[in-house]
Amino acid sequence: MESEQLSFLFEKLNRGDTNAFEQLVSVTYLELRKIAGSMMRTHRNGNTLQPTALVNEAYLRLAGGDGRWESRAHFFGAAVRAMRQVLMEYARQRSAKKRPSSQVRVDFDDLKVPGVDSGVDIERLDEALTALGRVDPELLRVMELRYFAGRSLAEIADLMGCSLATVKRRWTYARAWLYEFMNA
Repeated sequence: MESEQLSFLFEKLNRGDTNAFEQLVSVTYLELRKIAGSMMRTHRNGNTLQPTALVNEAYLRLAGGDGRWESRAHFFGAAVRAMRQVLMEYARQRSAKKRPSSQVRVDFDDLKVPGVDSGVDIERLDEALTALGRVDPELLRVMELRYFAGRSLAEIADLMGCSLATVKRRWTYARAWLYEFMNA
């Protein structure tokens, strides 16, 4: 039911219906809030943002964009990217205000790559993810949905409309690629 409703809303949005975005956010709000909560737990860097504030900031970014999404995966991928950008900017601002010469650390435990420090420089992480997106946007989408949105590999396969084996390969490759980039 929800996927049919989302498809209908994506069609309305792509036809230029200005109310469709509000309806889309209303329908997906609980899931967006769940993603935000997962991201906030993942990024224990002393921020004071709440999941609701993170969803609101992401909403503003999404509303300011072109508003054309092809699928549920495309929309949630865009939402995760917007939330990641908000968290990165917030961490940079806090770092600049409190400790101009210190580095902000972000937990990276979910990757479970042997030898990876449990905290990484957030700016380096952002640089790595941006570079990964240039190499292969699908790898970045898998990384965002898994690491930032806390989705299981099966959920990602469903969202992206591909097989679980494909998602597992992409996840493994993306982790290895990020490990190499972060340690170069």
